[in-house]
Amino acid sequence: MPRDHGHNLRIGRHSSAGLIYFVTACCHDRAHVFASPANALILSEELAARDAAPMYDSLAYVVMPDHFHWLVRLKSNVPLGCAVRLVKGRSARRVNRQRGRSGRIWQAGYHDHALRLDEDVESAGQYLIHNPVRAGIVSDVDEYPFWDTVWHRRSGLLQEQLEV
Repeated sequence: MPRDHGHNLRIGRHSSAGLIYFVTACCHDRAHVFASPANALILSEELAARDAAPMYDSLAYVVMPDHFHWLVRLKSNVPLGCAVRLVKGRSARRVNRQRGRSGRIWQAGYHDHALRLDEDVESAGQYLIHNPVRAGIVSDVDEYPFWDTVWHRRSGLLQEQLEV
């Protein structure tokens, strides 16, 4: 059985306050945990968590069936790994509680890319939220409820769409 090498993704890497990171994290065994709207809502809430504001600014995110993409700006000297662990840990506990089970939700590690000064942050956010269109899940990004950006806040719409 192949060994999980997710922890190796962070060797030799560091994060810095003020930088913006494009983060991708995948579900354990690429399971489609977030194909469930209730689970996707939980992860969306954690990615947008306002109580984490002292640590980071969530600029954009999209929840896909088996992974998420997140554009995040770090504040203070909190390492990127702490912010990612917070989101993954809180979402895993809530999803497992809702499902009445325990066990792994996430693969170890994550992929990140620090945006360079010459990269357009809003364009990176637009690229990120169009992932469901590129994946063929929807034909228009506005048909997909599990994304948000600081340029186009949808958080109030998310719950309304799920209740309809």
